[in-house]
Parts: sequence; structure tokens; C-alpha cells
Amino acid sequence: MKTTRKHILNLAGWTWSWVATLALATFGPIYIWDDHQLLSILFVGVNFANGVAMLIANRNLFNSLDELQRKIQLEALGITLGLAVVIGISYSLLDTTNLIAADAEIGFLVGIIGITYFVSLLIIRKRYA
Repeated sequence: MKTTRKHILNLAGWTWSWVATLALATFGPIYIWDDHQLLSILFVGVNFANGVAMLIANRNLFNSLDELQRKIQLEALGITLGLAVVIGISYSLLDTTNLIAADAEIGFLVGIIGITYFVSLLIIRKRYA
């Protein structure tokens, strides 16, 4: 249990680090370094590296879980991936065929992914409890 907690805290640290570097890469060119291209490229690279570290931390967490927890995570991730692909492609089609007035934004899909994963985990955990 202590190693799982350690892996959760490690994943949380890398996740927050990724969010912070994403914010810097997004808002830095506007508010901090006035569209300096080299700094923008640097922070996008730093964000990418933090994302890879976050993925490794996530993998380490999954490897520390017991079989039931792994099964729950795998089911929730499968549902999330499938729904993200279906919704993402449909959303993109709505945009490219001009059936929606606004441009399709990736942030909307990211929100759907987060909500789907969270709800899937809750439902699947309840089923196995």
C-alpha cells in the first residue's frame, strides 16, 4: 500500500508539473516573453518532456496495482479511448462540414475524456465492490 501511495504522489507531481509547463507554453508567449520563438519552442519541448515523464509515472502506478485494480483501470481506459475517438471524429466532422458555427476545439475533447474516465472509474469500481 505504501508503494502505491508513493506512485500516486509521484504521478500527481508529474501531472501538476505538466499542467504548469502547459500553462507556461500557452500563456508565456502572450504575457511573459512577447512571442519570442526560441523560448516558445523551448517551453513546448519542456512540456512534452513533462508529459512523457507523466506517462511513465502513470505506467509505474498501474504496474504497482493488483490484478483487480488493473482490470478496472483497463476497462475505464478502453471506454474512454473508444468514446474519445467516436466523439472526436464526429466533432471534427461537424466542423469540417460546417454543421456547427464554431471551430472544433481540442479542449472540448480533453474535457470529455476526463469526464468519461472519471465516470467510468466510478461505475466500474462500484460494479466490482
